[in-house]
Amino acid sequence: MKTQVCIIGAGPAGLLLGHLLRAEGIECIVLERQTGDYVLGRIRAGVLEQITVSLMERLGLDARLKAEGLPHDGFNLANGERLIRIDIAALTGKHVVVYGQTELTRDLMAATEERGLEVIYGATDAAVHDIDSDAPYVTFGKDGGEQRIDARFIVGCDGFHGPSRQSILSRGAEYHREYPFGWLGILADVPPCNHELIYANHERGFALASMRSETRSRYYIDVPLTEKVEDWPDERIWDELSIRLGPEAAANITRGPSLEKSIAPLRSYVFAPMRAGSLLLCGDAAHIVPPTGAKGLNLAASDVHYAAEALRAFFKGYEADAIAGYSDKALARVWKAERFSWSLTRLMHRFPEDGPFERAMQVAELDYIASSKAAQTSIAENYVGLPV
Repeated sequence: MKTQVCIIGAGPAGLLLGHLLRAEGIECIVLERQTGDYVLGRIRAGVLEQITVSLMERLGLDARLKAEGLPHDGFNLANGERLIRIDIAALTGKHVVVYGQTELTRDLMAATEERGLEVIYGATDAAVHDIDSDAPYVTFGKDGGEQRIDARFIVGCDGFHGPSRQSILSRGAEYHREYPFGWLGILADVPPCNHELIYANHERGFALASMRSETRSRYYIDVPLTEKVEDWPDERIWDELSIRLGPEAAANITRGPSLEKSIAPLRSYVFAPMRAGSLLLCGDAAHIVPPTGAKGLNLAASDVHYAAEALRAFFKGYEADAIAGYSDKALARVWKAERFSWSLTRLMHRFPEDGPFERAMQVAELDYIASSKAAQTSIAENYVGLPV
């Protein structure tokens, strides 16, 4: 097989890039190791910045997002019994939209046949070759044999453990921070306790109240990495949430059986540069942020935006050096998002090594945020998404 761009990974980043390229008449093929059903089974966040919404609008794939997405004009930071509301609409003139990543992926998947985007599922053992040349290629297993795709460019949207980043580890630098806790999440078909998200800093630990819709809620608490999901029956999680989120939120929590429970470790990670020869990296293949601040999917979307613009400029002959500039443009936004996610994680979590001084600094910072429009504006600008 031969194409102009081979994309590895059919999550939201890979599919979004594929659709953007096809809309420009650029040939591309998307490879995915798993089945489509497996991809849709992944439970992920769903707070969308304007960049993500705008890309779906540009593609004309935003009908369900507009009909079912929940626009949010603000969110809350909780410290004990106090709720600090960050009015992002008033402070920035923008808002975010709550719409599950699974649903966004479903919309992108549903349009592949109509838009002429070829996706090959069950493509195992993908490997990239000759990325320092103008004729790189990808090999993969399918139907019991090895197949090959020749391309001009390869884009790795295949996550932290995918072959794309692994193939160029020796060519760049890794920046990382592992956190000493994970997020224990519970998904339930119950109405949310608040119409906006609540990030809570409690003496027992962090908690987050979020939602997927007006009838489906997603809650989190932080737990040590040694904890196991089976040691947390539903009632224990609901009890802990009621304590950590504070009395106002607790009074509005509706309990129900879990649809899904899991513990996700937290990590900050950046690989730089995000390009080597004819290989570009997007999303988790190049960087990971802790989920505090909801930057993961949106950062992947901004990568895709920069990658699509660079590839369009190259193939349409607008800018010969467009590909060379991709990594610097993407990383400039990546590092700002990493900074925000790290700082919000540091503010809202209790770290094992923290003592009275660190706790006093958290209290002082939250007091400052509560009383300062400038501080709230800074948080709002970062939360709603910096310009691309």
